[in-house]
Amino acid sequence: MSSTKKQARVRRAKSTRAKIRSLEMPSLSIHRTDKNLYAQIISGDGTKTLASASSLEKGLVEGKSGKNIEAAKIIGKAIAERALKAGVEKVAFDRSGFLYHGKVKALAEAAREAGLGL
Repeated sequence: MSSTKKQARVRRAKSTRAKIRSLEMPSLSIHRTDKNLYAQIISGDGTKTLASASSLEKGLVEGKSGKNIEAAKIIGKAIAERALKAGVEKVAFDRSGFLYHGKVKALAEAAREAGLGL
């Protein structure tokens, strides 16, 4: 039985999310599409979004494509600043089944450099 790329990604995400849920700590959840990148800090119980950032926000990426590594770094820095402002210093990184490579890695490293504990 073969699976599609999306089914494989969702399957990978399930075990990660189960582990994060058991930790009961806020998580930095990301989602990427062909054109945009989204990040949000979700509370430990999973009921509230504490902070969010995306490449669709006006003035955040400014003229850069929302799908490249430079945009991912800007979004990572923005989400870290917003999380710290909301009182969240340490989060679990939920990469939603995406490989830790390219845009996902750039976003995570930028968030770490901005002071967010991943």
